[in-house]
Amino acid sequence: MRQPNVIIILADDLGYGDIGCDGGAHIRTPNLDRMAAEGVRFTDFYASANVCTPSRAGLLTGRYAIRSGLAHEVIQPADTTGLPLSEVTIPQALKPDYATALIGKWHLGHVAPHWPPTAYGFDAFYGLPYSHDMRPLSLYEGTGADVSAQEGRVDLSRLTQRFFEQTEAFAEANRDRPFFVLLALSAPHIPLVPNPDDPMGSPAGVYGEVVEEIDLNVGRLLTRLKALGIDDDTLVIFTSDNGPWFEGSAGPFRDRKGGSAWDGGFRVPFIARQPGRIPAGHVASGLSSNLDLLPTVLSLAGLPAPPGVELDGRDVSAMLTGEAASPNEEILLFNIIRVAALRTARWKLVARSYYRTYDVPLDALPLLFDMQADPGETYSVASLHPDVLTDMRARLSRARAKYEPIADQFPPHVAPASAADHPD
Repeated sequence: MRQPNVIIILADDLGYGDIGCDGGAHIRTPNLDRMAAEGVRFTDFYASANVCTPSRAGLLTGRYAIRSGLAHEVIQPADTTGLPLSEVTIPQALKPDYATALIGKWHLGHVAPHWPPTAYGFDAFYGLPYSHDMRPLSLYEGTGADVSAQEGRVDLSRLTQRFFEQTEAFAEANRDRPFFVLLALSAPHIPLVPNPDDPMGSPAGVYGEVVEEIDLNVGRLLTRLKALGIDDDTLVIFTSDNGPWFEGSAGPFRDRKGGSAWDGGFRVPFIARQPGRIPAGHVASGLSSNLDLLPTVLSLAGLPAPPGVELDGRDVSAMLTGEAASPNEEILLFNIIRVAALRTARWKLVARSYYRTYDVPLDALPLLFDMQADPGETYSVASLHPDVLTDMRARLSRARAKYEPIADQFPPHVAPASAADHPD
């Protein structure tokens, strides 16, 4: 079997409950639902952070963002920080076997040496330096070191359409060799600007319009892959960078994007489809996160893990095919540079949350939840399971001792001296 093409579709701020196959009732997502029916759906898949920048760093490197100095907050237009060039990304690890592209939003540094994204193993880039609610905003395009602004006034209403069209064009141009595309959408992050070319009439208002347009384009992409004769050769993954923000549904889970330790900010959709390789209609309930994408993609490509790199993610390729359970014994949930919660297959210990403007440590409460009986994290059962609490506290202490001191290695963000240091 040839090395698979890989397309990762990464929505921005899409909630677990926003698509039908995960229980959503307000937004119509027939193509994503069909994709799940023809492939695998993970029920307990986590973003590696509850906001954008650190989650994307985790996805691309297979390592918690605290290791790369990007756990603190979302990169802002005045920041000069970015993903260290010493980090090994998915496209770098796939070289030289794969043609690679980033299409969509980068948000891992927009000042040299963290710019352009082609410095990190992507052959081509078409997209935005950061979120489309940030200014100045331009659309960039190029290959190698030759990446430049193509539009100084970005048509936000057609970004989703254009990102999918660029992905289809890249797939067609590289149909005779393995390729990797990270299709990092800007939607449904605010501002919400529906495409007038694709009026959906969503019952969920403007947010629903934007999500249903994503779904429509997923269907178009799958149709195009089939027309190109590479449907069976292409692994398509759909997920989100974190939970929903001001609109959207976190499903049965508590809180939202940025919400400290609660699942609503971290638990996101995950669907994977490759006919002939992934059995249809499979649902996997084991623990997984976007940290697992790097080792899993490399495994499916028959390539080794990056040498000398300590990964936090695990190879979950056997979960995709239903051949094995999750290799993850636990998942850590970071809020900024603190380990705020720890999840195992059944249990979750919450150690930090917000009250008004306070980031409150909760070790003394304690908050232990049975995620099988109470996925909404409403009632602590610590008093009923003292042995479990002892074990979870020990796990949390080990995680804190391992990761939290790493934050001291990275200096605070430093704003550039002038606007000339921006990419625009």
